[in-house]
Amino acid sequence: MEEVYRLAPPRKKGLLSLVFSRFTVIVLLLILQILLYVFVYGWLDRVVPFFSAFLIAFTVVMIFYLFNNSMDYSAKLTWMLVIAVFQVAGAIFLLFTQANLGYRTLAKRENSLIRHTKSAIPQSQEVADALEKDGSGTDDLVRYLNRSGCFPAYNNTEVTYFPLGEDKFEAMLKALAAAKKFIFMEYFILEEGYMWGKILEILVAKAAQGVEVRVMYDGMCEISTIPPDYFKLLEEKGIKAKAFSPIKPIVSSHYNYRDHRKIMIVDGEVAFNGGVNLADEYINRKERFGHWKDTAVMLQGSAVKSFTLMFLQMWNIDEKEPQFDKWLVDDITSPQHPSGYVIPYSDNPLDSKKIGSAVYMDIINRATDYVHIMTPYLILDGELEGTIKYAAERGVDVKLILPGIPDKKTAYALAKSHYKSLVSSGVEIFEYTPGFVHAKVFVSDDCKATVGTINLDYRSLYHHFECATYMYKTACISDIEKDFQDTLSKCRRVTFKTIKAGSPSKPSRTRSCPTRSWALCLS
Repeated sequence: MEEVYRLAPPRKKGLLSLVFSRFTVIVLLLILQILLYVFVYGWLDRVVPFFSAFLIAFTVVMIFYLFNNSMDYSAKLTWMLVIAVFQVAGAIFLLFTQANLGYRTLAKRENSLIRHTKSAIPQSQEVADALEKDGSGTDDLVRYLNRSGCFPAYNNTEVTYFPLGEDKFEAMLKALAAAKKFIFMEYFILEEGYMWGKILEILVAKAAQGVEVRVMYDGMCEISTIPPDYFKLLEEKGIKAKAFSPIKPIVSSHYNYRDHRKIMIVDGEVAFNGGVNLADEYINRKERFGHWKDTAVMLQGSAVKSFTLMFLQMWNIDEKEPQFDKWLVDDITSPQHPSGYVIPYSDNPLDSKKIGSAVYMDIINRATDYVHIMTPYLILDGELEGTIKYAAERGVDVKLILPGIPDKKTAYALAKSHYKSLVSSGVEIFEYTPGFVHAKVFVSDDCKATVGTINLDYRSLYHHFECATYMYKTACISDIEKDFQDTLSKCRRVTFKTIKAGSPSKPSRTRSCPTRSWALCLS
């Protein structure tokens, strides 16, 4: 067994270690706070005259508030169900989440940084004019993305598609080894093991050589995969590190907003994006749910600058003196023969825009021949489901590939709740029999595709920081479609017969949710 480079000792497994773990302590403290609220509620009901009547009136007011709220209709329906069952308690919980106590400072700071850097990368007029003359409608999407954030289109970037996490990992190591100026990494999951160990060896060596190395990971990792002081261990090796929104034993709605992005930038010249996190199952070094099917892209050229800006916007949330210009490299070596257009984009849950959903629906609505989708989760709101069904009903070949061995039973059950409606409209659904599909891929009409971190579920589309790479007429689109067809050959088809039977083939290897899936943080 090859020795793995580690900064922390392996986590002990077993019931005793779980009982005394930080995860258990945090959960217990959160439960105690909730019980305290319940106790105070019961005490007030007994002591204060007409308290129950007041709360019933308050519940009615909250229902009217829901009717006039701008939240998504699926969310309204969910909240109405909660209030119908739990009445006063449900109304109070709604008010608590709407108040968003604990995250207002985060929202104010992040939105300020985005406004400050909205014009940091201007859209090339030459590119905009070329897309307008093209007549595909991509220029409409470019205008929308530039209005929503700093997401220009580029025509001088080469994109390489990786059909597996193993392929991305190999290319990552080469890119890291060639770093001379800086390395920026932002990942949802970071777990010590073979994959992270190999990367960490290079990061430590590069930091010792004077390369600026920054690593940012989601704070959920601190209760599931790494110790809470892991950023300090990295800093001891010369690596600047941060945990985004670490979990603390205080009830707050800001835990809803997770950094689900996966970005790596080297010297402003190369960037990686896709579904692959920094843990061994993503490269099939460790088996959890059969074969792990994931995808990623590598960008080389000017579009890397957009990913650098995304990283810096997140990194600088808690910096007293944010720095941008120093790292937004202009003298980027352009590839000799780039093809097509590339638009890196992100989605921010702290504003009112649904960029991830809008891009997906734009691809579906403009498709004339086919839309092929790979996604680990299928938890759709009415708008997105209606868009997919309408595409199939107007004659577009719509195919979806989902996991054959899901990682979460609840998510799998919710996905199946959409099967009958979609299949009735002509949508073809397939399940990947060798294991789990974690890829987030849309490809359409041999000319459009997007690869990134955005799942087809409510959390990804509404509550997570996300990012992706949109491609139009790039050479790698044929590779993406070929990979879809290759994956399709390993799938079983969902039919009315299998839906009626309950499942095409009940997945015997589905396991209970791992600790890292706590709080429904889908990976």
